[in-house]
Amino acid sequence: MTTTVEKIHDDADVLALVATALSWDVHGTDLPAVEDALSMAKEFTSYGRIILDDLRTQCLNLVADSDIAAIAHATLGEASRRLYLRPLAGSTSPRSAAQRAQNLARLVQSLLRAVGQVSEARALITRQQSAHTTPKGTQ
Repeated sequence: MTTTVEKIHDDADVLALVATALSWDVHGTDLPAVEDALSMAKEFTSYGRIILDDLRTQCLNLVADSDIAAIAHATLGEASRRLYLRPLAGSTSPRSAAQRAQNLARLVQSLLRAVGQVSEARALITRQQSAHTTPKGTQ
């Protein structure tokens, strides 16, 4: 995935953190330390904001009433709300911290999925426009 802003994270590293956070059983007793879960939540928030900006930019060239645009805008709206929530305090419970990290991990997944869908839609539009354009000097 490429973004329009400078990346401060490696995609593979963040995806590995996402997988780790989603593997936790938040109803079990083997939860990560609060500090670890909150640190991951912070990473997901930072990374999610980068993806959010990229998705917002990519959506500018979509047909407004397309299904992909509707999905992308719904994801943008949800991400805009959730990525700017006040961080949990360090005195929170391990379960709350893990749940927060998991929710943000799922949001990162949704944003990445939306970026992929929008990129595919934009590529299709470009191919269709190229197919309908005739080179100069030919009829």
